[in-house]
Amino acid sequence: MEKNSRISGFFKKNPEERLEIVKAFADLSDEETSAIAGSGATITDLDRMVENVIGYLEMPLGVGLNFRINDKDYLIPMAIEEASVIAAASNAAKMAREGGGFTTSSSDPVMIGQIQLVGIKDPFAARFEVLKAQKRIIEHANAQDPMLVKMGGGAKDLEVRVIEDGRESMLVVHLLVDCRDAMGANAVNTMAESVSPILEEITGGEAILKIISNLADRRVAMAGAIFPKNVIGGEEVVDRIIDAYRLAKLDPYRAATHNKGIMNGVSAVVLATGNDTRAIEAGAHAYAARNGNYQPLTRWEKTENGDLAGTIEMPVAVGLVGGATRTHPVARASIRMLGVKTASELSEVIAAVGLAQNFAALRALATEGIQRGHMKLHAKNIAIAAGATGDQIDKVAEIMIKEGAIRMDRAREIMQAL
Repeated sequence: MEKNSRISGFFKKNPEERLEIVKAFADLSDEETSAIAGSGATITDLDRMVENVIGYLEMPLGVGLNFRINDKDYLIPMAIEEASVIAAASNAAKMAREGGGFTTSSSDPVMIGQIQLVGIKDPFAARFEVLKAQKRIIEHANAQDPMLVKMGGGAKDLEVRVIEDGRESMLVVHLLVDCRDAMGANAVNTMAESVSPILEEITGGEAILKIISNLADRRVAMAGAIFPKNVIGGEEVVDRIIDAYRLAKLDPYRAATHNKGIMNGVSAVVLATGNDTRAIEAGAHAYAARNGNYQPLTRWEKTENGDLAGTIEMPVAVGLVGGATRTHPVARASIRMLGVKTASELSEVIAAVGLAQNFAALRALATEGIQRGHMKLHAKNIAIAAGATGDQIDKVAEIMIKEGAIRMDRAREIMQAL
């Protein structure tokens, strides 16, 4: 039977009931379900992952609903501390379903290893010599990871750039590596280091940096969706969303916040699946500025019949093998929940979530304003911070919401009255 991520009343259920629904949807084992419920990585597990471990910081793990991507339904694991993000993404996905859901695509999972060479007398002549030795360099790089090559990946191409800064020209060699289902940092760094002596020999220069680039502009994921005007509030809302997008297109101060909203969804899925949030964030923002002006990662247009069409294009260098994706039990369970089979599929799902998140933020800004929904969900946090417990939490939050005064001082006053 085809799976359906359109689950009515999910938010009304308690956490245990929600987890049982997710378990049935994704066919999770008892062990995986237990990991998600909070008995996942032990302190011993964590001590193997990073240095100087003393404990762990818990992060809420929620589920994005309603996502239909390339005619397949997904439940989306999202780890984030900010209220309203998961609800907003789920609501956006529900609206996108009415237009057929999300369609996605991606390029090959190619990462760039950079080798910087300095002290070269004639860098342009050296560039030519490096290119002539391309086959030798690539073969040497691939000898470092025969398993990756066996899987269809490995070093595929070479680029050589001369960079001038007014003081001394340097040569930067790009080793283009197809990482298959890995994020690829370890493989790429190993290959870059291994070919550095060959490059020094060819150029007469000294290799300084040998490291992956997080501007993964060869590993791009794309997603698109149609949001029908009658579903999102009419053609006036469509126009207002496009006007809001236009400001992001023209003004970097707005574009930064526009893209931050995208990353609310993107980083939540990246974190839930044990991938590198810092690499994804760095790559996304660098990609947004790749043409010299910081730009939005999405584009919004009106179709001929007045519906809203959105697209997103961004680097998404994520993996299904290696790192916390394999060592952290909750990350493993999150991957199972998604049901993705390749890193490319995961990257496309993440792009769709980013597009949904951006639509939700733009629609809120263009209509009721961002604070109404956000602060409604935030009220409980304020109540807890003010000292409310048990049933008091909902009572304090409800009063603050009714008054439109969601503040710490007001929460304390209500607490005293109660």
